[in-house]
Amino acid sequence: MGNPLRNNNPVVTTSVYTGNKQQVALDMLIEKYQTTRKLSEQIASLMTAEDMQLQSMPDASPVKWHLAHTTWFFETFILMKVKGYQVFHEHFNVLFNSYYNSVGEQFRRPSRGVLSRPTVDEILAYRHYVDDAMCKYLEEDISGDAASIITLGINHEQQHQELILTDIKHAYSLNPMFPALIQRQYTDGPAQPLKYISFDGGLCECGADAEGEFCFDNETPRHSVYVAPFKLASRPVTNHEYAEFISTGGYEDPLLWLSDGWAWMKEKGNTGPAYWKQQDGKWFEFTLAGLQSLQPNAPVCHVNYFEACAYASWAGKRLSTEYEWELVARDQLPEGNLLDLKVLHPQAAKHTGITQLFGDVWEWTSSAYGAYPGYQPARGALGEYNSKFMVGQYVLRGGSCVTPPGHIRSTYRNFFYPHSDWQFSGIRLASD
Repeated sequence: MGNPLRNNNPVVTTSVYTGNKQQVALDMLIEKYQTTRKLSEQIASLMTAEDMQLQSMPDASPVKWHLAHTTWFFETFILMKVKGYQVFHEHFNVLFNSYYNSVGEQFRRPSRGVLSRPTVDEILAYRHYVDDAMCKYLEEDISGDAASIITLGINHEQQHQELILTDIKHAYSLNPMFPALIQRQYTDGPAQPLKYISFDGGLCECGADAEGEFCFDNETPRHSVYVAPFKLASRPVTNHEYAEFISTGGYEDPLLWLSDGWAWMKEKGNTGPAYWKQQDGKWFEFTLAGLQSLQPNAPVCHVNYFEACAYASWAGKRLSTEYEWELVARDQLPEGNLLDLKVLHPQAAKHTGITQLFGDVWEWTSSAYGAYPGYQPARGALGEYNSKFMVGQYVLRGGSCVTPPGHIRSTYRNFFYPHSDWQFSGIRLASD
């Protein structure tokens, strides 16, 4: 998610979970914990044990590793501090630690796929063991600090739910049988006109309020930013529009590409987005429902930053900054085509005006991923989550068709390296 959609320290406004209001908050936390854990196993239930063993590239991880790692988080940061708790297995602390150097050693990430043991059944037993212990722990009064870490763990697992789906899609795409995770025939929607809507800009407040609802530390602090007047596209770029870019020689014109992007494209030999395949002059797209005809009016996805920039140059436009995107999105409800186990693919826009800001595809911005003015990383091991990755990556906004509902918001900052394309990443254009 190479970037696991990394996150960090949430903000919980109550300091101790006691009293009626706090009990309501605790009940909601318990419910959220249970529903999130259940959804991970529902996603995994669509796969075979053989599927869950696959690791198709170093940036991806086996599904069973995701199931274990998200469990390791609760065991390591909550349960191991509980008096009398016995760890499930002495070796799991190394096998399922992702990159927390301050916690201990980790098994090499590119080699996770060689771990045939523990088995899927053993990992599910691990999950249930930890869940039982967590439910007992949550029956007691817990501190605000503990609630904060549990909230973080829930959101961390939601990120890995998205990773499970993007990682298994990449693995399936390498199989010439083009296996399907779900049974669905995608149908296209009507074409919506592409319009550019003007915004005044000005001095704006961006970022999350640290005293408000849950957020990751890289969304803070809230700060003032001057945004010049700009125009933003009403919807993301569609497959039809991107296919025109290809047919007019977009992948053959070095003047459209960043230098690193041109070198990447020539090295990889790419002639279109990841998962696009041409047969008898027609475009098809590999999806989580198998290989299907390309839907012209659906948002193009699985393009990387280099491709997004090249397309924007070809169109005579640019990518938005993350501040422009947030200024528009903050007045929109964070709703859309988000994770639905019956869909799992971008869909054509249904409305005119500014649409699809949330869901369908993550939208590349021109903003480098870095710290906001006044940013302070969390202390301790959880502080390893964000600040040490603030180099060489770009910000994406808005979530995708595999982002869990309730997980996304206008201040959410996803980030990836410019060559990454296995996420559901797309393009929304902007202009001055």
